[in-house]
Amino acid sequence: MAVTLADVAARASVSAATVSRVLSGNYPVSESTRARVMRAVEELDYVVNGPASSLAAASSDLIGVLVNDVADPFFGIMASAVQSELGSGKLAVVCNTGGSPERELTYLTLLLRQRADAVVITGSAVEAPEHAEAAAARLTRLAANGTRIVLCGRPASAAPAGTAVSLEFDNRGGAQRLTEHLLDLGHRRIGYVAGPADRTTTRHRLEGHLAAMRGRGLSGSGSGSGSGSGSAEDELVVHGSYDRESGHAATLELLRRSPSLTAVIGANDAVALGVCAALRERGLRIPEDVSVAGYDDLPYSADLNPGLTTVRLPLQEAAARAGRLALG
Repeated sequence: MAVTLADVAARASVSAATVSRVLSGNYPVSESTRARVMRAVEELDYVVNGPASSLAAASSDLIGVLVNDVADPFFGIMASAVQSELGSGKLAVVCNTGGSPERELTYLTLLLRQRADAVVITGSAVEAPEHAEAAAARLTRLAANGTRIVLCGRPASAAPAGTAVSLEFDNRGGAQRLTEHLLDLGHRRIGYVAGPADRTTTRHRLEGHLAAMRGRGLSGSGSGSGSGSGSAEDELVVHGSYDRESGHAATLELLRRSPSLTAVIGANDAVALGVCAALRERGLRIPEDVSVAGYDDLPYSADLNPGLTTVRLPLQEAAARAGRLALG
């Protein structure tokens, strides 16, 4: 027996009208309600009635490109490169999740209902088990319907085996080499401004940084012996968002914890901008007093004074290849 809209509403304990609003995506609905409805849709394997469901065996010319923030140059470069590669034969729809795991799931469901020809998912994955399970279920259904799935900058482990092609960046290796560069310059007190703790990119880059410190016999604090009041590695690591404001606030916290810092690494270039602003506010010179490094090599990095030391990622090339893979 076919599952109806009323069945979904009953499972989610909302009205049928609310279910309709969530699925259409055209009305404001709270994130908690949206998540509850989408969970009911997934559990009941509900398929929207109408012309789209009557074409269940067909796919469309639509290709979805999921990004965390289209205003962020990191994601803007990738979205543009994917779209350019697709040309005029496919309709590229950029889905801006705003970093919301719930919104990512909603877009995956909407692309499933639109019979998308391909989906390109950029950036890091959320490691929360509940989200990972829900995302895996949607990717499995997309792949089963013939949708090509390409992960760009997201590890292959973020998708069930056989459902996706993954283009990965060596975030551990890049971060390790960056920290080793600062160590080679003589730095020992190196602060690290990390991204959100639940993201794969954050974890991999932080692991690379700590591996470099330990490889020289140093803990994260540079002392090698800890402080006796918590983890020495935690002392000079502060988590935040991947933006300038986070870099600014985290640097002030690092300086409070350790005024003797000689270098700070930002988890990306936007964070590094905030690091620089905070250091200058405190009257510290870059690099004479404190060196600063970033990650990604975004276009504005070279225009800083002095130019930012950063790890270059082949964003344009990787995203263009993702576009070609999306085309099959």
